[in-house]
Amino acid sequence: MADDVTPRVLNRTLLARQHLLERLPADDPRADPVALTAHLLGLQAQEPMPPYLSVAARADADPRHLSRALAERSVLRVLPMRGTIHTVTADDARLLRPLVQPFLDKVSRNSGASRPAAHVPLADLLAEGRALMSDGPVPVRALGAALAERFTDAPPSALVNRLREGAALVQVPPRGLWGRPGGVAYVTLESWLGEPDGAFDLGADPAAETEAQAEGLARVVRRYLAAFGPATPADVTTWSGITGVRAVFDALGDELVPLRTDDGRTVWDLAGAPLTDADVPAPVRFLGRYDNVWLSHAGRDRVTPPDARRRWMGSNGGVGSVVLVDGVMAGLWSTTAGGEVEVELFDRVSRAQRSDLDAEAARVEALLAVPADEEAAA
Repeated sequence: MADDVTPRVLNRTLLARQHLLERLPADDPRADPVALTAHLLGLQAQEPMPPYLSVAARADADPRHLSRALAERSVLRVLPMRGTIHTVTADDARLLRPLVQPFLDKVSRNSGASRPAAHVPLADLLAEGRALMSDGPVPVRALGAALAERFTDAPPSALVNRLREGAALVQVPPRGLWGRPGGVAYVTLESWLGEPDGAFDLGADPAAETEAQAEGLARVVRRYLAAFGPATPADVTTWSGITGVRAVFDALGDELVPLRTDDGRTVWDLAGAPLTDADVPAPVRFLGRYDNVWLSHAGRDRVTPPDARRRWMGSNGGVGSVVLVDGVMAGLWSTTAGGEVEVELFDRVSRAQRSDLDAEAARVEALLAVPADEEAAA
């Protein structure tokens, strides 16, 4: 019989597994930005700043360390989960991209940004794109213009979108480096990692790919639960876009244990993984406009009360960077021209929480004042 688990326990357990209850000290190996990125299965990176804020909320880490990992190709800016840019480790780029390809194919068919190029034969588009990037990264605008010279009946932006959904492309530095400006320029993941062309394409050996993908998805589910659990197959699909996850949960058998929520649903966890007590305090944390801690469950309510989420969403989503108070989204923050942090809270907080907000705001101000990463840019 499944044990009961309350929403508060689910909240605190998620925060603990995300390292948002206790910030990792700098000398902890788990605080290394590559190790932390791997544990979290990637950092939301639709904008350059959120990955650095995600790391800083969880670990005492110099932002230039993550920046140098980008420059050294230990972590990469790619398009995996949910069709959004993430910073992931090189190993996870290899693992995740084939698994999410069916979802990205669906995006290409249905997205207004890609559909105007849907009639272009994908094999021809991939071949042309790879040829254009064969000598190195190409800025996104130049890439679109060159593709449009070949495929004259499709808009440049739609061609680029379909290309990046059909082939694994990397947004190369200086894009994403700490304190360094940089527009989007693409090169193939194979080229960036020194792999042969087409190494991440599907279709060469369907039987071998099916087996490898099943094994890969089982590894991903275990790691997802370690960072985001307890959870359901639908949660994994919300996080990744990958379907058919229920069969993986079933195949894991005794590796997983069921838990029953207050509303009668069943969630699963890794056998032996500890749950966090509901009474454990949750400190104030400042995060970026996007962070997978509130984007990776089907209900998306582990840390986001509905009213708070609506205020964060605005009309188009992600209107501001997020403040967590007592483990939930409680406000937004921004910076002034002078580099000071301003906070807009959704409700009143206690005097102790106000003191914590001030301390965390000062911490973010100090982070944002760290000089640009000249070493990575060299």
